[in-house]
Amino acid sequence: MNKVLIAGGGAAGMMAAVMAAREGCAVTLFEKNEKLGKKVFITGKGRCNLTNACDVEDLFPAVKTNAKFLYSSFYGFTNQDVMDFFEELGMRTKIERGERVFPLSDHSSDVIRTLEEEMKRLGVKICLNTSVKKIEAKDGHFTGVVLSDGKKVSGDACVVATGGISYPSTGSTGDGYRFAKELGLEVTDCLPSLVPMETQEDWVPELQGLSLRNVNAVIRDGKKKLYEDFGEMLFTHYGVSGPLMLSASSVIGKKLKDHPLTLEIDLKPALSIEQLDQRVLRDFEENHNRQFKNAIHKLFPAKLIPVMLKLSGIDPEKKVNVISREERQHFVSLIKKIPVTLTGLRGYNEAIITKGGVSVKEIDPGTMEVKTVSGLYFAGEVLDLDAVTGGFNLQIAWSTACAAARACAWQK
Repeated sequence: MNKVLIAGGGAAGMMAAVMAAREGCAVTLFEKNEKLGKKVFITGKGRCNLTNACDVEDLFPAVKTNAKFLYSSFYGFTNQDVMDFFEELGMRTKIERGERVFPLSDHSSDVIRTLEEEMKRLGVKICLNTSVKKIEAKDGHFTGVVLSDGKKVSGDACVVATGGISYPSTGSTGDGYRFAKELGLEVTDCLPSLVPMETQEDWVPELQGLSLRNVNAVIRDGKKKLYEDFGEMLFTHYGVSGPLMLSASSVIGKKLKDHPLTLEIDLKPALSIEQLDQRVLRDFEENHNRQFKNAIHKLFPAKLIPVMLKLSGIDPEKKVNVISREERQHFVSLIKKIPVTLTGLRGYNEAIITKGGVSVKEIDPGTMEVKTVSGLYFAGEVLDLDAVTGGFNLQIAWSTACAAARACAWQK
């Protein structure tokens, strides 16, 4: 019976423990926190978007870094397998907009409890408040771990599932990167990802708390388009957030680190510029004796009106019937393309995931084993793998953990 040690009790660590124990391994899991799954607990605003119910092949476009590396693990433990896994253990799931999968209860604690109960049923030894300090290897073979109290624990295999460095309050403090570097493995540059962004304009804080649904966003570097998508965004006191902006950060983060970029927001993407002009003209005709500031209430949420008045350059007191064609067309263009200057990413404290990590060049994609150290595996966010929002990052955790756990069972 192989003795498997797991560093980290998050999504990947818990799944690896269950799967290795199901394969007949004697499993010990070390978690530095006082409880398991602290980061899982806060994902999806506490509801835990545990995977995405799209076709398996549609998982790959959602992965923004090293998607090809995941081919074997995604097909080895698919999104359907994830849903079946939880359902079979008695945790009902539901599918929402964008094919996002949640526990039926809307409680992330159910995901953690399901995994924890299955680990206990399988006899996994769970060591809380216990931190792995060092991974030991000899002659290219894993031999054991050293705990923070200096105690050495030997084993046949080890899965490092320590996460990234986002939400450090949950215990994600980059331990896995340190283990990798100490073993001579390459760790790529890290950035906060799926993170809100800061902006330059002084009017943005005035919109704090305003959520815009069904808008189109384009982000450009000069004239070059870097990102475009449709969805929901949110204004904050420092800039922009919401699903649309979080996903954008995973695509444009590296560029934004170097210099500011331009965000263009289309408030009415369902209408062409000609259709929108007709719509505005209709509103103007209905309100032709009113002041401009009182004639646009049907077009925008109340909180947005003062900002749109300011950006339009049209005198708010001006009667609608004396607004020139050029002024109106400029106003229509503004609705289709509000320019916002993005100046930077928020920090790891607000980032859902970390972009970067242990280089996948060091890892066997079929087993998650380190190519130069037999018996040592990396799984989940500690690897240089990341995806957009929608359950895809947790799918990476489940699939890579499962691949590693199955390989541990066959470790000689």
